[in-house]
Amino acid sequence: MSTKKPYDPFESFKSYSGILEKQINDFIFLWSNNNEFVKMANTGTEANSRYLEAYRKNQEALAGVLNIPTRNDLANIASLTIQTEEKIESLEEQIWDLQDTLKSQSKEIETVVEVSKEIIKLTKQLKTELVKTKKELADSKNLQSELQEIRFELNKLNNLKDEVEILKGHAEKDNPKELVLTGADSTK
Repeated sequence: MSTKKPYDPFESFKSYSGILEKQINDFIFLWSNNNEFVKMANTGTEANSRYLEAYRKNQEALAGVLNIPTRNDLANIASLTIQTEEKIESLEEQIWDLQDTLKSQSKEIETVVEVSKEIIKLTKQLKTELVKTKKELADSKNLQSELQEIRFELNKLNNLKDEVEILKGHAEKDNPKELVLTGADSTK
């Protein structure tokens, strides 16, 4: 067996990339350590930012003239869309709550209506019972007055009977014979 390792291209690539990385880092360090290079890079960055700001302003002006939406317009539209969706969701929740409330109130109203119908039915029954009771009371008053008249007549008859008994008792004392009462019409 051989003690040699097989050739691995990635291993050599890794070693070359490490060497190249070190050289690039050293080069960047040398340039960034130089004050003149830093000043020049700073000036270039400032000029580039001014150029980009002018480019953005020109782009917005041109977009305004051509009536084309800009990035800011799209961002505003997106935020307005999100706010609108949130408001719509809030309104939907409120509508659902109102629907639930209306359903519960309609059920309560239905029960109140049913109870009211029962009360009306009971009231009608009570009215008919009251009419019947009034008729019965009137009939009983008539009967009571008739009974009073009958009692009065009975009292008269009892008084008459007592008087007849008294007269009969007096007549027997005076005439021991039997007393026969005769009326005006004795032929019958």
